[in-house]
Amino acid sequence: MVTLRSDSDIRPRTGALPLVAICLGYFLVIIDATAVNLSLPALGRDLGGGMGVLQWVVDGYTLTFATLLLSAGALGDRVGPHRVFCAGLSLFTVASAACGLAPDAGALVAARLVQGAAAAVLVPSSLALLQAAHPDARARARAVGVWGGVAGVAAASGPVLGGVLTDAASWRLVFFINVPIGLAGLLFTVRHVVRPEGHGRRGLDLGAQLAVVGALGLLTFALIEARTRGWVSPVVLGGLAVAALSAAAFVAAERRAANPMLPLGLFRGAAFSGGNAVGLLINLGFYGQLFVLSLFFQDVRRMSPTLAGLALVPEGILVSLASYLSGRMTGRSGTRTTMLIGLVTGAAGLFALTAVGPGTPYPLLMVPLMAAGFGMAFTMPAATTTVIEAAPPERAGVASGAVNTARQMGSTIGVALLGTLGAGGHLAAPMAGAGAAFLTGALVVAAMVRGGGAGPA
Repeated sequence: MVTLRSDSDIRPRTGALPLVAICLGYFLVIIDATAVNLSLPALGRDLGGGMGVLQWVVDGYTLTFATLLLSAGALGDRVGPHRVFCAGLSLFTVASAACGLAPDAGALVAARLVQGAAAAVLVPSSLALLQAAHPDARARARAVGVWGGVAGVAAASGPVLGGVLTDAASWRLVFFINVPIGLAGLLFTVRHVVRPEGHGRRGLDLGAQLAVVGALGLLTFALIEARTRGWVSPVVLGGLAVAALSAAAFVAAERRAANPMLPLGLFRGAAFSGGNAVGLLINLGFYGQLFVLSLFFQDVRRMSPTLAGLALVPEGILVSLASYLSGRMTGRSGTRTTMLIGLVTGAAGLFALTAVGPGTPYPLLMVPLMAAGFGMAFTMPAATTTVIEAAPPERAGVASGAVNTARQMGSTIGVALLGTLGAGGHLAAPMAGAGAAFLTGALVVAAMVRGGGAGPA
């Protein structure tokens, strides 16, 4: 059983420091998903290894992140999100130091796998802590808007930071900079963040957790290997087939479980299902196009890592404003309107980028890039709020794990799919795919999410 805490430990706390503490941890998780991309050439020259090794440096992080999110959400519900958040942030900080000290590529990949596992532990608990600290629905919507804004800033600034640190010092600094930020976040969390109780009698549903790890892990592995082996490779097709079998085993296990890790009944709610679908689609489009544009600016336009990162700055210019406005609009008008505005705006920007070629003047790219970044940042907090509000409070960690699993799988699919479409250095096909993902998300919202306030749709 989890030890009961005093009322002073579990009541909501006012002020900015609790939100700062939670957002610092989430900032580290998101920025490490993008900052390393522009340091890969320097990293490869320093540690050796071919393109396959460099892909695992990026995708190993996403692999463990995606496969462990649901398990981590259930763990947070069991023992308490405060304990799990602190453990995840501590492990992430240690793993970051190990990445920076890695003597060879194998050690770096291993440390990245641990980083991803720590991120999976940290993220669901961050949303559960936000919910506990803001019991009022409107205040919670605004807090999630700030949380989403931090994610948007991290995603947009990651390439710039990675390029600048690599050019100015070393790729190792991309990882070392996480250490002081992680320690500050841990200190603030211990001192200022509310400590909600865990539900100690709830089982962890280990059979279903193993099935979902197998399904998501094999799917991610197949998507990664498809870049080098081809989509019709026996290894890739076999991985996809076994992933499908594991997913079926997961569904069967959850139907039989007395205390399922992910209650399938949640998906009977249109808002819960729609919010998760939107989370997958926006990450597919956004992170897929970010990967393609990072390579386009360096390989086609021959920019340095720093200049390539700066070329992506317009995607982040409006992120903070968009996330703030998203929280405000969600509190007043509900998540449906907010998501529709963000998804249509992002789709328009991404479709406009299909006309970009090697000789297109850069100023013509700025408005479409800004629209894509605004659309992502405006949509994500509302989609997250939709999922969290559609679940009962005692399943906040599970709901957070579900939406973040959907988002991370969207990122993996987007990088694999849009990266393949953009292999020749052309933007038309991958940008059309990214725009189609956003537009499909808008259709999902129109069909599945009703209007209303910040509460359940």
